[in-house]
Amino acid sequence: QVELVESGGGLAQAGNSLTLACTVSGLNFRSYIMGWFRRAPGEDREFVATLSRVGGSVHYADSVKGRFTISRDNTKNTLYLQMNNLKPEDTAVYYCAAARLSEDITWTARQREYDYWGQGTQVTVSL
Repeated sequence: QVELVESGGGLAQAGNSLTLACTVSGLNFRSYIMGWFRRAPGEDREFVATLSRVGGSVHYADSVKGRFTISRDNTKNTLYLQMNNLKPEDTAVYYCAAARLSEDITWTARQREYDYWGQGTQVTVSL
């Protein structure tokens, strides 16, 4: 019933930009902390960014700070990741995820705290 579907991945040259989207259905989107994670070839999945239920609080991995922007549109049940100044090391499968948690928690970078995951979208950055 719950479904998270990523889109917007593709091929980009280093220094250029891509925007990912994640459409969510089957849950009360406004009740969930959202996050982006990525898995590079031969690597474990790692945290990228997270934001609070109404989008007021954001946190980023050090590797993407200043380059990526996470946002959400609660009227469209959609999560976004604007990726600027892309680097080859950004090449990975990108996953969106949703975490319920208690109301006093506004964000999380812990994968184990996320309840639902999308199937992923491939981002490839070339020199």
